[in-house]
Amino acid sequence: MLRFAGLRASAGLASAASAPAAPRPPGLRLFLRAATMERPAAGEINSNQCESVLREEKVSGELKASTVDSLTDMPFATVDIRDDCGITDVPQMNSKRSKEKEGIKNDHIKKRKKALKDYQPNYFLSVPITNKKITAGIKVLQNAILQQDKRLAKAMVGDGSFHITLLVMQLLNEDEVNIGTDALLELKPFIEEILQGKHLTLPFQGIDTFQSQVGFVKLADGDHINTLTEIAETAKRTFQEKGILAGENRLFKPHLTFMKLSKAPMLRKKGVKKIAPELYEQFINHRFGEEILYQIDLCSMLKKKQSNGYYHCEASIVIGKKPVGIQDIINEALHRERMELKSKVKQIKELLLKPETQAMIRKELFEGRVLNDGIHTDDADLSVTLL
Repeated sequence: MLRFAGLRASAGLASAASAPAAPRPPGLRLFLRAATMERPAAGEINSNQCESVLREEKVSGELKASTVDSLTDMPFATVDIRDDCGITDVPQMNSKRSKEKEGIKNDHIKKRKKALKDYQPNYFLSVPITNKKITAGIKVLQNAILQQDKRLAKAMVGDGSFHITLLVMQLLNEDEVNIGTDALLELKPFIEEILQGKHLTLPFQGIDTFQSQVGFVKLADGDHINTLTEIAETAKRTFQEKGILAGENRLFKPHLTFMKLSKAPMLRKKGVKKIAPELYEQFINHRFGEEILYQIDLCSMLKKKQSNGYYHCEASIVIGKKPVGIQDIINEALHRERMELKSKVKQIKELLLKPETQAMIRKELFEGRVLNDGIHTDDADLSVTLL
């Protein structure tokens, strides 16, 4: 009887394993244990196997329930997962989005590469060289070179254009020029913070070239180079943060250019392919003077230069206060005196042109007299004579 009951229970379990899981009464496991105490005959189902099947099914059910509960807490809980191990809609959507993002990223990289490829600087930050001693010394240098080779005349930089380049950039329209102007104004407090209220003196000494194509006066060694380099790096960062393409791949090397062979392309056809060292050897260690950093300009490389030879300037910032020396005081006094004299001369001319003044002069000097050509003074126009 027990064996028959065991067979019936085993058959029921087999069908239950293939059918959808249904709630089991609490006493089922006890009944099965009691019904399978005897050793089964050949072909019968082992009771241990039955219990193992029940245990595995219970664990499987618990795992499935636990998995579903955990998925409901995730952002993708509402997605219809068709197959736990197969391809679902979610990976397909993610793949599509991933491709779109990858495409956008690639487009951005391509545009950036194209922008860098098309990068042609047309503006720059300039430190103008205004010390007359420096500019006069460079003119002497240029004349000494021209005495040796007059063909280099067109390769010389005009004295009004002497400067140090802090940064080059590309500004394609007025909007970008305005952005560049804003960046320059924002740069001022950063520079003043670097200088800490001190003047930055830039001493110039000696001559060198870039690949024998560009001749320049060197900035003498010293801590001032590190300070100027820090200012240049700060300028580069400030402009780039504004979205402006700025800077170069090469290291910053401050220099004062006095000649460039590229200014005269015809020189190559005439056999001049480089700047020979012997042309400037007598100035190789010459001290040209010192320039104090006082002003930084945003200049155009392409627009027409000013009447004094300096570049077209879009905006400027003044760093600290300009130091006043004895020569500056003398120049200012002479300038004021000249302006006063010009004002007095102008007043005298205006007074002489007045009709009543001319009438008084005629009355006092020429009344009753006849000019050499026989014309009476009353009919003479004295405006030309007086002037």
